[in-house]
Amino acid sequence: MPGLIPLGLGLMALLGLTVGAPLCLSRQLRMQGDYILGGLFPMTSAEGTGLGDRTYPESTTCKRFSALGLLWALAVKMAVEEINNRPDLLPGLRLGYDLFDTCAEPLVAMKPSLVFLAKAGSRDIAAYCNYTQYQPRVLAVIGPYSSELALITGKFFSFFLMPQVSYGASTDRLSNREMFPSFFRTVPSDRVQLAAMVELLLAFGWNWVAAVGSDDEYGRQGLSIFSSLASARGICIAHEGLVPLPHRQSMLPSQVQKVLQVVNQSSVQVVVLFASARAAHTFFGYSIHSQLEPKVWVASEAWLSSNLISMLPGMAQMGTVLGFLMRGAQLPEFPGYVATRLALAADPAFCTSLDAAQPGLEEHVVGPRCPQCNHITMMNLSTGLLHHQTFAAYAAVYGVAQALHNTLHCNALGCPAHEPVRPWQLLDRMYNMSFQARDLVLAFDANGNVDMEYDLKLWVWRGQELEFRTVGTFNGQLQLYPSKIVWHTTGNQEPVSQCSRQCRKGQVRRVKGSHSCCYDCIDCRAGTYRHNPDDLFCTPCGLEEWSPDRSTRCFPRKPKFLAWGEPITLGLLVLLGLVLGLALAALGLFIHHRDSPMVRASGGPLACFGLACLGLVCLSVLLFPGWPSPASCLAQQPLSHLPLTGCLSTLFLQAAETFVESELPRGWTGWLQGLLRGPGAWLVVLLAISAEAGLCTWYLVVFPPEVVTNWQTLPQEVLVHCRVRSWVSFGLVHATNATLAFLCFLGTFLVQSRPNRYNRARGITFATLAYFITWISFVPLFTNVHIAYQPAVQMGAILICALGILAAVHLPKCYLLLWQPALNTPEFFLGEGPGAVGETRENQESVTPGPRRSPTVSPTQ
Repeated sequence: MPGLIPLGLGLMALLGLTVGAPLCLSRQLRMQGDYILGGLFPMTSAEGTGLGDRTYPESTTCKRFSALGLLWALAVKMAVEEINNRPDLLPGLRLGYDLFDTCAEPLVAMKPSLVFLAKAGSRDIAAYCNYTQYQPRVLAVIGPYSSELALITGKFFSFFLMPQVSYGASTDRLSNREMFPSFFRTVPSDRVQLAAMVELLLAFGWNWVAAVGSDDEYGRQGLSIFSSLASARGICIAHEGLVPLPHRQSMLPSQVQKVLQVVNQSSVQVVVLFASARAAHTFFGYSIHSQLEPKVWVASEAWLSSNLISMLPGMAQMGTVLGFLMRGAQLPEFPGYVATRLALAADPAFCTSLDAAQPGLEEHVVGPRCPQCNHITMMNLSTGLLHHQTFAAYAAVYGVAQALHNTLHCNALGCPAHEPVRPWQLLDRMYNMSFQARDLVLAFDANGNVDMEYDLKLWVWRGQELEFRTVGTFNGQLQLYPSKIVWHTTGNQEPVSQCSRQCRKGQVRRVKGSHSCCYDCIDCRAGTYRHNPDDLFCTPCGLEEWSPDRSTRCFPRKPKFLAWGEPITLGLLVLLGLVLGLALAALGLFIHHRDSPMVRASGGPLACFGLACLGLVCLSVLLFPGWPSPASCLAQQPLSHLPLTGCLSTLFLQAAETFVESELPRGWTGWLQGLLRGPGAWLVVLLAISAEAGLCTWYLVVFPPEVVTNWQTLPQEVLVHCRVRSWVSFGLVHATNATLAFLCFLGTFLVQSRPNRYNRARGITFATLAYFITWISFVPLFTNVHIAYQPAVQMGAILICALGILAAVHLPKCYLLLWQPALNTPEFFLGEGPGAVGETRENQESVTPGPRRSPTVSPTQ
C-alpha cells in the first residue's frame, strides 16, 4: 500500500495541482442517469457533536472524517462506471447515483432516506392509497453499513418495497422477510460468523470463555446468537458483558470497568468480543490502562480490521487476536481509481464541468454531502484501500444491475422494455437471484443473504507493523493451519481455557454450580459406560451386554453354564470314571462268583441289583454338565435318586437281616429271614422305589425345574441353569433315601458282631454314615457356592455318596473274593456247617473239645 501514495501524488503532479488544495470530491458523489441508485455511507461520525442535546429539528453537522465510508462510496461509484461502460449488462442505459453521508447516526441517515423516497423530479413525498405507480427518485438503495441503521431504514424502505442492499449490516434480525421484505445484503448474516467462532472454540477445546458485546443492536444480537450456539455445543460462557458506545459518557467508565474487573478476575483465557469498532476501541483503551492480562481475543469482523483498534498504543501486548473476515474478490485497480478521483477533484476545470453536467437538488436543501472529503489527501485513505468490505459495496451495485437487467429483459442488442421500472418490480427479480461480481458468483437466498467464505485471520506484530495472517478458512466447515499460528504464551504453547480438566475415558461429568463446564469426573461402574464425551450420566449396558469399570463401550455377554471342558468338570468326570469302574468291576466279580457263600450272604441277585443301581447313580451325573435343556432339568433329580433308592433298599434288607439275627428271639429268626431273603425282599425294593418315584413325580408335576437365563448374577456372563422352584420339594425328594439310610443305621449301629462271622453290620453303618455326612455337608456347600457351580456340587455329592457306599460295603467283599478266597465259606458268611455260629450254646458245649482251627484272617474282615 505505500506504493499507492506516490501513484496519487504523481497523478496530481501530472495535472499540475498542489497537494492539500481544496477538492471537489463531494460533488463527485452524485451523477445523473436513466436509473438512480441511492447510497448511504458513514463518511463522517458524530462524536462530540452533542446530538442528544438537540431541542429543535435543525440540521446536524458531523465533523470527524471516516476514510472507510468514503472508500466504500467510491467503490460504488467505480462499479456504476464499469457497468455503464459494459455493452452486455445494461446496453443503452446509464445508471446514476446519489451518495450521502449517514454520520453513522439514525438521526442523520433519515434525511437522505426521505430524499430517496421523494417523487422523481421533486423533493416531495406524496401520500397515496396505492403506490403501485409511484416512481421515487431512486430505484434502489446501497447501504447503510451498520446494523443499527439498517434496522431503521429497512422498515422505512420496506413500506415502499424499495430494494435495499447493505454492504455491512449483518445482524440476523434483518433476515426476517416479514419485517424486512425488501432488504438484501452482500455480506453473510452474523449467525454464519458466530457459527464459525463456535467451531474455532471447539477446535482448540476452549469451553470456558467470556463474551463481551457492544451495547447496540449489533452487539446485543450477536451475544444472544453466540450464547445459544455455544450452549448447544457444550461451551460455557463464564461471564457476559456489554460495552456502552462512546457517546454515552455518563455510564462509560463504570460500565467498562465492571466488565474488565469480571474478565480479569476470572479464570477464562479466551474472550469473544463481538462489538463495533467504536465500542472495541473504548474497551481496549480501558483494558490497556488497567493492564489487563494477555488473553486470546476472538474478534468480530466489525473491529478485527479496524485501524482504530490496531493503532492503540500497547495493543500488541493484549494477547492473541483471532477473527474471521469475509473473503471477496480482489479489486486491484481500486487504489489507482481512488488516486485518479482525488487528482480530478483538485482540477478546477473538472469541478466546473461537474456543476454543469450534474444538475440536481440544491445544496441548501440536502446540505453538503461530505465537506470533510474536500480536505483530504491520499495519505488519509491509504490504510483502508484494501479493506475487505470494499468488495461488498462494489458487489451490491452489480446485484441491483443484474436485477434491472432481468426485469428489462436486456440482451446484446439492448433492453426491449419501454416502461420505466419501479422499485417493487425490481424487488421481485432479486429473490434467489444469482449475479457475478468480478470472478465471484454470488446469489441472494430467500432471506436476502449471500453465502461467502471466511478467512481466519491472526494479528501478527512485526515491531509496530501489523500483519493479517491467514491461519484457516470457514465455508461451513473449519479448516485450520496450526503451524502458522503464533500464540502470546511462553514457548508458543496453545492456551487452555477450561473450567475443569477433560475427563478420562470411562468417566462422566458431575456438574458443580450452574455451569456445565465446571464438574468433577466420576468413574462409570461395571455394567455402565460413557457413551459420549459430553455425557453427564453413565449409560447402562443392555441386558445382553456387560462392561468393566471406566468403560467406553459394552461387550456382548457369553453364556455361562457348567461346561464339559472346565477343570472342575474334568475332575468330576475322572472321579466318575473311578467310581463307575469300581462299581462295574465289583458287579462283574459278584456275577462271576454268584454261587459263592459271600455273594449269597450279600443277597445274591439283590447285591448285583444294588451294584447296578450304584452304577446308574454314577451315570446320572452326566445330566448336569453342558447346556441346560428342559429335558435334562426334569431328569436330573429322578435319575439320580431312584437308582440310589434301589441301592439303599438292598442295604436296608441286609441291615434288617443282621438286626433280626442279632437282636430278635430265635423263634422269629427263621420266619423273618425267609421273608427278607425270598420274594418278599424284591417287594420291599419295589415299594421303596415306588415311594421315591411318587415323590419325584409330585416334584416334577407341582414344582418342575425350568431352564432360566439369569442376567443379574454374573457381571460379564449370562448364567443359564436349571432353577429349583421349591427348596422344600427339593428336600422331600431325598426323604425316601434318607429314611432308608436312617433305618439301615438303626439296624446296624449297636448290633453285636458274633465271633468267626463276617461283620456285615459295620460296613452298612459306615455306608450310611458316608451318606449322611455327604448330604448334610451338601446343604451348606450348595447354598453358599456360586449358583454357576451348584451343578458341580451336586455331581460331587452324588459321586462321593456312591463311592462311600461302594468303599464301605462292596469293596471289602471284593478284596476277600480276590485275595482271601479261603474265607469264602458258608461258616464265615452264612453261619452254616460244622461250628456254625447259629448253633445254640448247648450244642456248642456238647461238641467234642479239641483245638479249633482259626482262619488265617481275623473274623472281623
